[in-house]
Amino acid sequence: MKFDLHCHTTEGSIDARIHIREYAEILKSKGFDGMLVTDHDSYRGYEHWLKHRDEMPEGFIVLKGIEYDTCDAGHVLVIMPDDVHLSILTVRGMKLEVLIKLVHSYGGVLGLAHPFGMQGASCMYYGRFLKNMHLIKDVDFLEGFNTCETIRSNVLARSLADRYGLQCTGGSDSHVAKYVGTAYTEFDRPITCNNDLIAAVKEYGIADFGGVERRYLKKHHKRYSATATWSFRTYNQSLGLIFKPYRVVKLKALGIC
Repeated sequence: MKFDLHCHTTEGSIDARIHIREYAEILKSKGFDGMLVTDHDSYRGYEHWLKHRDEMPEGFIVLKGIEYDTCDAGHVLVIMPDDVHLSILTVRGMKLEVLIKLVHSYGGVLGLAHPFGMQGASCMYYGRFLKNMHLIKDVDFLEGFNTCETIRSNVLARSLADRYGLQCTGGSDSHVAKYVGTAYTEFDRPITCNNDLIAAVKEYGIADFGGVERRYLKKHHKRYSATATWSFRTYNQSLGLIFKPYRVVKLKALGIC
C-alpha cells in the first residue's frame, strides 16, 4: 500500500494552504491508498476529517499523526495507537528523550523528520542533539525522503539511517496542493488503521520510499538563513517555556517525569 506519511492541512497547520479534503482527493487520483496527517503540534486536521467523513473521498485511508516540536531535536513525526489520545502531544517543547519515553510507554512509534533540512527544525543542527546522538538508537524510523528538502539533505538523511540501521519513510511535507503526491512510503501489507501502521514500522514492513524533490528556487534559500533559523527557534522555545508548567504537570500525571 502506498501512503504519504508527512501531510499538513489548513485545518491543522497555520502555515498550510490546502484543505484535508483536497489533499485526500489529489492523493487518491494519483494512486495513493492513504495519508498520515502530521499537522504541527495539532490534531485539528484529522479531527476535521472525522467530523466531515461523509463529505470525504471514499475508499481512502486517513491516519492520525502529529509533527511535534521538541526543544532539542527539531521536528519529530509521532504515530500513536488508535485508542490512545494524549493531549500533551499538542503542547510543544518536550525534550526528545522525554518524548521517546512517552510515545513508547503508550505503544506508539516516532521518527526524526528531515534530519538535515531547515536548520531551525532539523535534529542534525541542534547542538544538544549532537551531544546525545545515542538517542537516535531509540527512535523507530527516520524520514529518508522529504519533497521540500534538497537532494543533498535527503542523501544525508538516508546515509544517517544506514549508519544506525533505521528504516526510512517518505513524505511530501506538502503545505500547498502543488507538492501533494510527490513522495511516498510503500508497505508490504494492508494498512487500515494506526495500529496497522505501527505494527508495520515495528516489524520492518516498509517496502519502499522515495519521490521527487521540488525545484529549488531562490525564495527557498530563505529557509536556511541565520535569520529564519534563529527566528523559528526563538519562537518555538518561547512557546515551549510558556507552556512548560502545564506540560510538566501533565507529564507527571502520566508518570513520565
